[in-house]
Amino acid sequence: MAETKEKLKVFLCHASENKPIVKDLNDDLVAAGYQPWLDSDVLLPGMDWDLEIKKGLRASDAVIVCLSSISVNKEGYIQKELKFAQDHQDEKPRGTIFLIPLRLDKCETPYDLQDIQWGDYTASDGLEKLIKALNIRANQLGKKLGNAKKKRP
Repeated sequence: MAETKEKLKVFLCHASENKPIVKDLNDDLVAAGYQPWLDSDVLLPGMDWDLEIKKGLRASDAVIVCLSSISVNKEGYIQKELKFAQDHQDEKPRGTIFLIPLRLDKCETPYDLQDIQWGDYTASDGLEKLIKALNIRANQLGKKLGNAKKKRP
């Protein structure tokens, strides 16, 4: 019997104002064969959301930091979440694809992320490049590779 590989777990870090496009990204990742962690899909009434977000991030194999003109200048929990993701990145060997900045619109990349190559979700090949990066991570961990199935306009 063939061994079934585990899906890559991908945490989606984003500003709440970007929820509609992040939900599209979530759907693209599910269609590609990954297991995304999106707060609105995971958090239930009565849960300690700070604790659950930290647990979700810690259990993830990769983190996509969704950058937008809103998120890069927003004060609040997103900045705390980003710092937690960066701390987790620091525990990885140098060169590991773990933290992936992904632009949702034309925005400046935050100073702390300028050393990491970013993706552009709005580009015609943006999803394809993101999946290539996630597949490098999946390969490192011996997890199931994803496949871009959804055609983007």
